[in-house]
Parts: sequence; C-alpha cells; structure tokens
Amino acid sequence: MPKLKVLGIAGSPRKQGNTDLLLEQVLAGASNQQTEIKKIALRELHIAPCRHCDGCLKTGICVQQDDMQWIHQDLRKADYIVLASPIFFMALTAQTKAMIDRCQALWVMKHVLKMPVAIPPGKKRKGIFVSVGGTKFENLFEPSRVTLKAWFSTLEVKLDAELTFRAIDEKGTISKHPTALQDAYNLGQRLAQETPI
Repeated sequence: MPKLKVLGIAGSPRKQGNTDLLLEQVLAGASNQQTEIKKIALRELHIAPCRHCDGCLKTGICVQQDDMQWIHQDLRKADYIVLASPIFFMALTAQTKAMIDRCQALWVMKHVLKMPVAIPPGKKRKGIFVSVGGTKFENLFEPSRVTLKAWFSTLEVKLDAELTFRAIDEKGTISKHPTALQDAYNLGQRLAQETPI
C-alpha cells in the first residue's frame, strides 16, 4: 500500500506562531508508518509575485525560476494538503497569497491545456485549512475560505476539514486554549487513517 503523502504549508511570517503550533500538531498526529510527511515554511522561501505575463499559457509551467518550481510538484503529488495561515486584514497572509497566485500555471494546465493537475491523474485529494485571527468577527475566515476553495479547485483538492480559532493574536496564545492543540493532533490522526486512492 502506498504511503499517504501529507504536505503541510506554514503561511505565517512569524516563526513558531499560533498557526505554526497548530500545524505541527496536525502533522504530529498524522505521522505514522503509513504516511510521508513534508512541511514547508513559506517565510523561508523565495516566491516572487505572479507577473500575469502569460508565460505559462503554452506549457503550464511558470517562467519565473524560484522555489515555486518544486512547490508546484509537491502540490501536485500530495494526497493531503494542510494549509496553515493566520488572518491579516480579513485575508490570508501575503506569503500564502503569493504562493496561491503563482499557481496560475496550474490553472492554465487544468483549464487551458486540459491536462490533469494531480499526480497520478484522477487521484482523490483532500485539504485542511488551519487558521487563527485576532478579532472576533463572525465572518473572520470567510474571505480566506473563498480564496482557499478556488485554489483547491485548481489543485483538484476537496476541502475536507477546517480548524479555526478567533481572538487568538499574541504569539503562543493558542497554547492556552483548552482544546486547540489536542484538536489539531486529533485531526492529524484522523487524516492518517485515510487510504490514498
């Protein structure tokens, strides 16, 4: 049986911040002999903004040479994608949005060139959204959720679960939440019981 490929993406500019801690727990819960875990921290990578130059229209490959070249491959091969990003001004962080925008090449691959994005083609893939925000707004996560779903649609990924917390702002505050870290670990454990298709 093939191992379940789990890709964790840390989208916060702050190292060991609240979403980082949650992501670590999800990945810890998912870690076993049946899973292959990879974590990437966007703040440590070079990802230029999309130039909308249409350089990818003929090939589905971005012409900009930076870390997105290998991230594209990781995104295409993963069985599960866990995106962790805090909310900045009611949206995903700039680091996260830059990565998403650079997936325009994969959008072209799917919608213009009519090529499969998932490797192998037809693989059933799922995604998890992990996020915190400093305010208590009722719709705090909705703008990010819309962006995430559009991105997942391009990647041929179905949003399977969310783990979001309001009124979490100061670094490390999530550790004081009565259930958050355990909830994240439990979500990872549930994820690890899935069978790749």
